[in-house]
Amino acid sequence: MDTLKHKCFLEELLFWTIKYEFPQKMVTFLLNMLPDQDYKITFTKTFVQHYAFIMKTLMKSHESDTMSNRIVHISVQLFSNEELARHVTEECQLLDIMVTVLLYMMESCLIKSELQDDENNRHVVVNCGEALLKNNTYWPLVSDFINILSHQSVAKRFLEDHSLLMLWMSFVSFFQGMNLNKRELNEHVEFESQTYYAAFAAELEACAQPMWGLLTHCKVKETQEYTKTVVRYCLETLQIWFDAIGFVDEPAPNQVTFHLPLHRYYAMFLSKAVKCQGLDLDSLLPDQEMLMKIMVHPLQIQACLSEIHSNMWVRNGLQIKGQAMTYVQSHFCNSMIDPDIFLLQVCASRLDPDYFISSVFERFKVVDLLTMASQHQNTVLDAEQERPMLEGALTFLVILCSLRIHLGMTDDEILRAEMVSQLCMNDRTHSSLLDLIPENPNPKSGIVPGSCSFEEMLSAVADFKAPVFEPGGSMQQGMYTPKAEVWEKEFDPIMVILRTVYRRDVQSAMDRYSAFLKQSGIHTGNPWPPYKERTPLHPCYRGLVRLLHCKTLHIVIFTLLYKIWMDHQNMSEHVLCMVLYLVELGLDNHMQEDKEDEEPCIEEHCHDSWFPGTSLLSNLHHVINFVRVRVPETAPEVERKRERERERETPPSTSAESSSFGQNLREAQLFSLVAERRRKFQEIINRSNHEASQAVRPKSSSRWHAPGSPPQLVTEILEIRESMLSLLVKLHQKLSAKQNSLSPDWLEEADPARHAHGDGITAIERILAKAASRSRHSKRCLQEICGRVCPPVPPKKNSPGDKKSMDKEERRQRARERQQKLLAEFASRQKSFMETAMDVAYQNKTDQYCGSAMLHVLTQIEIKESPETEAAMDVGSAEPLDSEVLYDCVICGQSGPSTEDRPTGLVVLLQASSVLGHRCRSDEAKRLPTTDEERIFPEDTCGATNDVRLALMQRHFKDSSCLQSVSIGWDGGVYVQTCGHTLHIDCHKSYMESLRNDQVSQGFSVDKGEFTCPLCRQFANSVLPCKPGRGTEAGAWHIPSNKSPATLVKEVEDLQEELGIFPTESNLTKEMESVIKDIKNATQKKYMDYGKNPGSPDNDFLFMYSVARTNLELELVHRGGNLCSGGASAAAKRSCLNFVAPVTDQLFHVLAMHMRLYSIDSAYNPWTRLTQITQNREPEYGEEERPEVPMLFRDVPSLLIIFVLTMPQPLRKEHFTCIVKVLYTLQYTQALAALSVKFSPEERLAWSNTGAAKKNMPNSEKSWETLLSHVISEMNKTRGVFESRTEDSMLSSSVWSPQSIEFTLQQFCLPFLRLSCLLQHHLYGDNLPGCLLEEEFSLLVGCLGLLPSSAQSSSSSSAACLEWNVCAFELLSQWCSELINLAGNPSQQAMTLLVQDPQWAAPRLLQLPDNYNTIFQYYHRKSCSVCNKTPKDPALCLVCGAFVCLKGLCCKQQGICECVLHSQHCGAATGIFLLINASVIIIIRGHRFCLWGSVYLDAHGEEDRDLRRGKPLFLCEERYRVLEQQWVSHTFDHINKRWGPHYNGL
Repeated sequence: MDTLKHKCFLEELLFWTIKYEFPQKMVTFLLNMLPDQDYKITFTKTFVQHYAFIMKTLMKSHESDTMSNRIVHISVQLFSNEELARHVTEECQLLDIMVTVLLYMMESCLIKSELQDDENNRHVVVNCGEALLKNNTYWPLVSDFINILSHQSVAKRFLEDHSLLMLWMSFVSFFQGMNLNKRELNEHVEFESQTYYAAFAAELEACAQPMWGLLTHCKVKETQEYTKTVVRYCLETLQIWFDAIGFVDEPAPNQVTFHLPLHRYYAMFLSKAVKCQGLDLDSLLPDQEMLMKIMVHPLQIQACLSEIHSNMWVRNGLQIKGQAMTYVQSHFCNSMIDPDIFLLQVCASRLDPDYFISSVFERFKVVDLLTMASQHQNTVLDAEQERPMLEGALTFLVILCSLRIHLGMTDDEILRAEMVSQLCMNDRTHSSLLDLIPENPNPKSGIVPGSCSFEEMLSAVADFKAPVFEPGGSMQQGMYTPKAEVWEKEFDPIMVILRTVYRRDVQSAMDRYSAFLKQSGIHTGNPWPPYKERTPLHPCYRGLVRLLHCKTLHIVIFTLLYKIWMDHQNMSEHVLCMVLYLVELGLDNHMQEDKEDEEPCIEEHCHDSWFPGTSLLSNLHHVINFVRVRVPETAPEVERKRERERERETPPSTSAESSSFGQNLREAQLFSLVAERRRKFQEIINRSNHEASQAVRPKSSSRWHAPGSPPQLVTEILEIRESMLSLLVKLHQKLSAKQNSLSPDWLEEADPARHAHGDGITAIERILAKAASRSRHSKRCLQEICGRVCPPVPPKKNSPGDKKSMDKEERRQRARERQQKLLAEFASRQKSFMETAMDVAYQNKTDQYCGSAMLHVLTQIEIKESPETEAAMDVGSAEPLDSEVLYDCVICGQSGPSTEDRPTGLVVLLQASSVLGHRCRSDEAKRLPTTDEERIFPEDTCGATNDVRLALMQRHFKDSSCLQSVSIGWDGGVYVQTCGHTLHIDCHKSYMESLRNDQVSQGFSVDKGEFTCPLCRQFANSVLPCKPGRGTEAGAWHIPSNKSPATLVKEVEDLQEELGIFPTESNLTKEMESVIKDIKNATQKKYMDYGKNPGSPDNDFLFMYSVARTNLELELVHRGGNLCSGGASAAAKRSCLNFVAPVTDQLFHVLAMHMRLYSIDSAYNPWTRLTQITQNREPEYGEEERPEVPMLFRDVPSLLIIFVLTMPQPLRKEHFTCIVKVLYTLQYTQALAALSVKFSPEERLAWSNTGAAKKNMPNSEKSWETLLSHVISEMNKTRGVFESRTEDSMLSSSVWSPQSIEFTLQQFCLPFLRLSCLLQHHLYGDNLPGCLLEEEFSLLVGCLGLLPSSAQSSSSSSAACLEWNVCAFELLSQWCSELINLAGNPSQQAMTLLVQDPQWAAPRLLQLPDNYNTIFQYYHRKSCSVCNKTPKDPALCLVCGAFVCLKGLCCKQQGICECVLHSQHCGAATGIFLLINASVIIIIRGHRFCLWGSVYLDAHGEEDRDLRRGKPLFLCEERYRVLEQQWVSHTFDHINKRWGPHYNGL
């Protein structure tokens, strides 16, 4: 191994390649020549020749990870070829070299084992703290070994070579007993070693994986000899190990190692021999003494698992719990706990059952607890550890007797059981389920051994729950949940207990089981774990049933049933459950009939006479009369004896007592598990002839006693007179709290099948029914017991312990009553709070209160309900006209009106929004480009169109006039939303101060004014002051008067000319100024300055009324783009949007207060131009001064908002209606003008003539034909209006009918009518009745009072709603004449302003392709348009399709990365980006960002974040709709909880 002789250049080349730790270029060079067959063979031989040198270099390397990968890169290509591997094995002794190299490698890090006998231990184990193990340096060599063992020819050669096998066994023994844990008894361990990671990895990779490789070749009868050889060498090596560690019969206390690979090799080869090769188990087993040794260490592990969960190892730190969890974890359980349990099952089936049961209870340290006495002394356990340890021992016995993984289950049955147990704990995703099913050590392929594939089995046991979005904001992935019949017939709590890494999962499974039973109406109470019938045992393992039919177990069962009935301490429901499970297993697994003859001889060996035989069925009805117990002198039993002795003078009253005391003593049973076990052990030893080892055999159990004086115990005799059956009946009475709960004839109708699900009562009934059906004697005894009238409670008056338990019960009862009282009080407080909240909610009916955090409020805020407040509320409900609106402050809990001095505010979130600006004309979303030919054109969006319109106006008209003719805010407008909660503004300031001082890291910036609502914890950033005064003051302004239209027009004009009065300075006005400042700060400067003089009053005026317009338009969008849904907005109906309440009325009040400070110059007031005929007014401006914007170019909804906001508040409804009527005439005229431009010259002439003929008819002013005719003739005077449109109109092939013209006019006017109606609804509280889409126009004109209700019909003409204050034709002529001056000069393009269509479709995100691969292939290598490089983290904007670099320094501008920059430009600081390389979406909102989730899921409804699993991903339409909905409704801040600052780095 040390000398290398090089004979050719290749050998020299490889030597230096290894010496320099496999440089990548050399590896590539050597591998590139492999296609040449001669080279391949020579290179492989050279590689094998240098194998030891590779190992030495690897051990010295500082970059062992890189080197390991490169070694395997080469070796996998050489050793994966079976023919080549066999050739090298034969010619170069590859197997010998590999095993020797591994052995040599491990020998470098061996230490003396401290297991068992510390001083005389000769065994050596690997040191898990060495770098070799910690860094998995051995991995490439083990990987090669596993690789070559996968070839049958090589594996056979290995199994035939006995010296090689022996060598391998000595290698495996290096891992036997490694990483020994010693229990800390005094102080907590100072340093928690993490070596267990290395230990578990080493056993799995270096021992278990080669074992599974060998087992795959031992599946048929022809390979029996191989199995026998391996088993023989396993036993030999085990014997050597036992001798080396100095093991005799008792394991050393307070020690455990989880690593027993030799035991597991032996177990797995035994299992395979019986299951696949038809070998007889007995031929492979050693003698009894060896079996007793073999069982000790696996049993020690099971007991220590229980100790760890009972917190007995707590001083060893968390790492010991980590080991217990890893031992049962899905990647390890197949190679660790399963072989251990199987080996114990084999031992139990062949050893004496009494000895085995005694060993179990002694190992679990609960022997002292198993006494009939009410008190005992446990020398090794604390009182609080006794119960969990007893539960652990019983659970282990149940697992041992009921688990069939290696005892007869087929591969398909095992897969099904594993799958069901995992699904019962929790609903699982497909990938997590694949990961949790124990590997059958082939790599995960979705196909497992057996005839059934993973997918078929999954569809048989589980239902798929499609991925859903939960209202709380979490994205649920596609989950599999157990079918109903699985819960009913296959739920196996024992399998669940075996497979749970966390104990809470057992409870989770039981909770889910309980929920299923309630839902399906099977059982409504608190169910017990169901009993499950087991698959039949393989004949080889029938001996396991003897465990259930041995006297020792029956004595334990009897003792525990008695203790539970007598309420002894440390008994629990789980103990009873497991005891009953063991009884039922015993009833279901009878001993064979021929065993009956053996009973007398078994009895001979048994010194006790508790039970006559070993059959559970016959022992069930056997009555035990007296029991001898050892108790402390202070026990109640001793007190009772003394009392009896004092009473001895009086004649005994019962026949039992009349018998002599000596007779009792002779009859009484004394039971000692330890003595029983010693006797059995001695018997077995005597039967075997190992005299040499017998010399050191006698060993006392003194090590189990605590140091110090032994406790003073005295022997007492208890009178019992019970059988197991009578105890079960009494426990039934106790559980059902009924005397005589079982009538004598109950057995006649008892049916065990009916009792499959239920609680303890059901379980007892099922057991009694089974016992009665299987034995006539048991049935007779049961009828007799049930026939007797039993006293309600067992006689135990004098015992202080009983008094204690009664006090305990009483205390429990009182605690329950107290709890009920508290809950009732809490519920009433909650109810009163809700009522208060509903009463004082301010009058706006659309506000919804967010009650999700009532609990928080009730615990943190004292609700002050003074008599005055209540009186105010009563008045409020009785006389609504005179009441002030009362607001609840969610901080101080006081209720009161908002005043000038102490204003109340509404919690609001102000955010800039470009959602409206991204609307398009088409209802269909734009497609995301996935080829170079596809493009997205942003010119047709609402934002771009309105920008062009304003720019065009500013080029031709006076700037101040332009800024009153349009609205801005399509991009970067400020949207205001609220959760509906109010607070005093001074309380809010204190709250903000406390948040500033709070050191806890928050997901928001307090310095930017951000906070969460104190009640519902929703994100907010400002407080909107509520207007003081009466809530229904507008009521007086509702009353209609019979004034003429002309009078109303004059009144409106006078109101407009009233000067704005500066309000007196108060706290309220200060807050209003503050909120205006907040509104301005909410958006970027570029979205506010559209005028030529930035910051001018005109600019400010435009921004303010546009805020109102933005909020109204967005509310319309949330309602679905129309008002057909009526009063409640569609958004409000969606559960995820319940917390967004419109704030329009409060917002209007604040904006109106601010805008009254501006006055419109009466000379330029649009109102006069709308309502008066001016006599040939010549333009008075000079050459350079531009004209005002013609009325036909102006945006009518903007004019409506300007009029309403600049007039004194509150505005009378009749004035509002007057304004709407006047503006409707302008909107209608614009519709006619726009329509006339669309006609062809012939159509224009035809319609002009038709209308002209009807001009002199009555009501001609209300006929669209005459008005259209007049508009066409007036427009004809303006040169060039129609000429430029001729080509466009020629392209239109449709012919205009009266119906299509009417429809077009209505559609043109609808946006204005919707906005007016919504404004009226907010200002005056008018209802919005729902209707069909085709009835919307007539409904809206009716609501707005444009059409008298008498004339209303579903097919109302749009022209019938017109109401002209002056001659219609003159007014039309005046408006058209304003265009004359524009025609003929270069401003011809200004005419395009005439044909603006106000209709926009709903905002949509881009349409994505179904398959994620389409996006990935096109974008992950696409170059960035800014830096022309392929981004490391490419991202896509889902709003506009822009391709950007995430975190890319190349595209950083002024310290801001590209994604953040784009979010400011495209969404006014809101960005939605799809990360190409991760398939997830991130949301940027201002200075924060969050990970939203993925809209692309695999076939099983799961995300594949970072594309780690590499599954094909498909678009989930539902999730994408949710994302779009959150974008449109501006609810990202509310729904997504995990926000963090991005520091401009995205």
